[in-house]
Amino acid sequence: MADALLAEAERAGARVAVLAVGTWLQQYPQMAHRILRGGHDLGNHTMHHLDIAAMDASAAYAEISECAQRLRELTGSAGRWFRPSQTHYPTPLIEQEARTVGYQTCVSYDVDSLDYTDPGPDAIVSTVLGLTRPGSIISLHLGHSGTVTALPAILRGLAGQRLRAVTLTELLSSGPP
Repeated sequence: MADALLAEAERAGARVAVLAVGTWLQQYPQMAHRILRGGHDLGNHTMHHLDIAAMDASAAYAEISECAQRLRELTGSAGRWFRPSQTHYPTPLIEQEARTVGYQTCVSYDVDSLDYTDPGPDAIVSTVLGLTRPGSIISLHLGHSGTVTALPAILRGLAGQRLRAVTLTELLSSGPP
């Protein structure tokens, strides 16, 4: 399904950021290069997708560093972006451990599509288009067929709002609009 989602984005000329879980990268190692070949960002979303906010410093460090090592093994880079798992915002401890691993920026999102609950494509489209504003970061997930089905309508709807999907690198590296 990840390949199908990326293909839908690319058909529309969109580029996205994939913040990957290390165990997913172990299961689908070919996807790391597929993501980068498509012009997308690839970053770290912890090794096991556990509740990182409930961890002590050494466990949080391990979750971040193990995924970073997996990314390096597959691509030669740990990626630029880190998003903590199972928490909306990083705690100071998470930010410190991410910096220790080499991530200067911990990212979050302001639009939760709730696609991981499998509400159906129409609900995903409605949620995303209803909440997205200029500069929004939208949380979508690769492993859900409803997300793949919803993506073309989301991208058309964003274009209708004079918005477009971009990578985190493009969004966060550009100056004010």
